[in-house]
Amino acid sequence: MAKPRRNVQFQHRGSNTHDGRRPSISEASEGPSEPGSPVKAGMNGKAEVSNEEVQLARFRTDFSGSGDTRAHPEPPEPGSPTEYEKKRQTFITRTIWTFVMITFFFVAMFAGHIYIIGIITTIQIISFKEVIAIANVPSRAKGLKFTRSLNWYFLGTAMYYLYGESVIYYFKHIVLVDKVLLPFATHHRFISFMLYVIGFVFFVGSLQKGHYRFQFTQFAWTHMALYLIVVQAHFVMNNIFEGMIWFFLPASLVITNDIFAYICGITFGRTQLIKLSPKKTVEGFIGAWIFTIIFGIGMTNVLMRYSYFICPVDDLGANIFTGLTCTPNPVFIPQPYSLPAWTHVDRTFYIAPMQFHILVFATFASLIAPFGGFFASGLKRTFKVKDFGESIPGHGGITDRMDCQFIMGFFAFMYYQSFIAVYKASVGDVLETVIHGLTGEEQVEVMRGLAKYLFNQGVVAEGVLECLNGELGPRRR
Repeated sequence: MAKPRRNVQFQHRGSNTHDGRRPSISEASEGPSEPGSPVKAGMNGKAEVSNEEVQLARFRTDFSGSGDTRAHPEPPEPGSPTEYEKKRQTFITRTIWTFVMITFFFVAMFAGHIYIIGIITTIQIISFKEVIAIANVPSRAKGLKFTRSLNWYFLGTAMYYLYGESVIYYFKHIVLVDKVLLPFATHHRFISFMLYVIGFVFFVGSLQKGHYRFQFTQFAWTHMALYLIVVQAHFVMNNIFEGMIWFFLPASLVITNDIFAYICGITFGRTQLIKLSPKKTVEGFIGAWIFTIIFGIGMTNVLMRYSYFICPVDDLGANIFTGLTCTPNPVFIPQPYSLPAWTHVDRTFYIAPMQFHILVFATFASLIAPFGGFFASGLKRTFKVKDFGESIPGHGGITDRMDCQFIMGFFAFMYYQSFIAVYKASVGDVLETVIHGLTGEEQVEVMRGLAKYLFNQGVVAEGVLECLNGELGPRRR
């Protein structure tokens, strides 16, 4: 309620004398002026404010709801949920969908690599849609041709290029021997480039006067979304091809860090970490790092015992029951380690090198990957939105849950390729060299020589050698 003003004299209606009483509302409304107009003409020709009108205006401001009502909050409507009930319902919804997502994820992971690839593909499409949507202006987009169509066209082109690169690299032994797929594999990059050029030409042709700034902003925003989401998701997918452990372990480290950052933060968090996320604390940040390392060491010790997790993919139809077979990467084989002589401890320990690498993974997931979330928070604050979308009830959008996962998967791929991967010739590499580097006659000579070698090693029978020589014809001098 407004504060009373001091030294205000209230005139008695129709008299120059004052009897000391305060005019009633009905009296105040019967003045010569129109109700609601606190201004009337004075004797000197100037407009002056009637005291009765001032009192009436103050009364209306305090009680009509047209003024400042912060001191008088309206009571909740009967039957409407309270703030506590809203938070409780949100917590229940969030918890239910968390378990639904975890269950769905594990079912897909055990069902086979192809299902995880399908999930990653779906995630990157929805995330791209959410990021594009927050910067889009519907009223303008509706009046412009090809605005949304070009966004999706560039997404399709980027996915065609990146998926093609992965398929050709990991499945050369299948693609390069297929009559239909060989031309697409050989000219894949040129085809991808021409597809992009077509989209670029359409964009330039769709520019309209008066909308240049909006259209170029959309063009730049689309390419930023392609880099931040589609490109990084491509490397996450490559991690799956290298072995399920390189996908599951980084993802689980980020989730573990997020959980323990929340637990440690609400338990003993006091110091704010960053202004973009006011609820993040230094204590929660450090505590989560310690627990993430502990979790990483334990989970690594479990996963590297199963070939389904550590073997690269050579059959997309494999699952947890069929399994995979391979020669394990040396990083999973325990190696002997001895303490320095100055410790006077003469004992040898057998530790898999992966146990040391996981310290780096856990540290990145704890100290660097959260900045992907901070970046997303800053992006949402820029566009004044709470969440990227409503794809997951209680959680917001897909991007809200994957903001740290993209950069973590990107790091996992780069670290694996730099320090862990073992490079050796594969069947696909040999076929690629033979097909692209030798003539037809030289390829026939390779087949003859290989057949003879296999016969001498007892791998193939003599009949196979004779049949092959007969079909290939006599050797040309």
